[in-house]
Amino acid sequence: MELTTTLPPTTALREVPAVVARIERLGFDTVHIPETTHDSLAVALLAAEHTSRITVRTSMTLAFPRSPMVTAYAAWDLARFSEGRFQLGLATQVRGNIVGRFSVPWERPVENLRDYLASIRAIFAAFSTGEPLEHEGSHYRFTRLQPYFNPGPLPTAAPALYTGGVNRRVCEVAGELADGFVTHATNSHPSHLRTVVLPALRAGAERAGRAGIPRVVVVSKSITGPTPAALAASRDSARQELAFLFSTPAYRTTLDRLGLGRVGERLAAMAASGRWTGLATVLDDETLAALIPHGTYAELPDVLGQAYGGIADGLGLGLPLDPDDDEDFGALLERLRLIPTSAAATIPPANAGPTSATRGVAGSETLS
Repeated sequence: MELTTTLPPTTALREVPAVVARIERLGFDTVHIPETTHDSLAVALLAAEHTSRITVRTSMTLAFPRSPMVTAYAAWDLARFSEGRFQLGLATQVRGNIVGRFSVPWERPVENLRDYLASIRAIFAAFSTGEPLEHEGSHYRFTRLQPYFNPGPLPTAAPALYTGGVNRRVCEVAGELADGFVTHATNSHPSHLRTVVLPALRAGAERAGRAGIPRVVVVSKSITGPTPAALAASRDSARQELAFLFSTPAYRTTLDRLGLGRVGERLAAMAASGRWTGLATVLDDETLAALIPHGTYAELPDVLGQAYGGIADGLGLGLPLDPDDDEDFGALLERLRLIPTSAAATIPPANAGPTSATRGVAGSETLS
């Protein structure tokens, strides 16, 4: 099982080197670089510079505010600099943020993401081969890449492309074109994975003629600690973030599925009226327990094994709140690594060449 953690979004740039070094020392395979208050690609460069083993994956870089060519150049540089340890995660975000926060049009987002991924594939192929760049899709048209502007092939494989999402159609796009899929905290419940996410990935893969689905990395925001008291502290720490995420109407599917639709309605109403600080009070302990896995270090391997064994290829876990717990946490990671993974294997698109997803991985996100 691949073990991942997300760089805390509040990490200042000057603190990134120490935090990613700690992540690598703990034994994680992958660090996810979010895009909330920092540019994910800039932070990924810092993370790659100050680690030597782990995979650095953006989770997720927002696609629509950037031209695919701009993103492709940055990803190519990061792959070369990291000697193949960089993976590019791309996502749509939600309409309110794309239009209101970035002043970018929101037009047929599912088709846009599909064409964005196809554009990146075409650009990567032109970088690798030197062949003319010819891509005409639903949203993007690329027909010019003079040798002077071509960075040339990498000594490693092209960066693997990951995406994420909550609802069925965007999951199908991942099944068609992505090497890997990262779940959102709001769609990581095992019942939602089995009934919505995995069937959608399979449907997309079948439509594209692929033999398997993308690798699935589950970021469920599991709550843990070495003792029951530490577990309670971690629960309180996670409550505010989860309440914020579930206040977004587009992320309410799991709440509805679990009979908690009124919780989502209340959170959305509070967010709409600007009552951000009170959101956490809506998610009581019983509701949290229904939504995400809980367990002490001793309990968590069995809890996550029962929830995700055989249906995931990677699991996300937060960093210990107390660095004094790092040694025990490292031992926990070794136990989690033994959880059986999914048997599904990704088959890269024909024009993509080998990817790090097919070679194996060494060792919220806000998605729509």
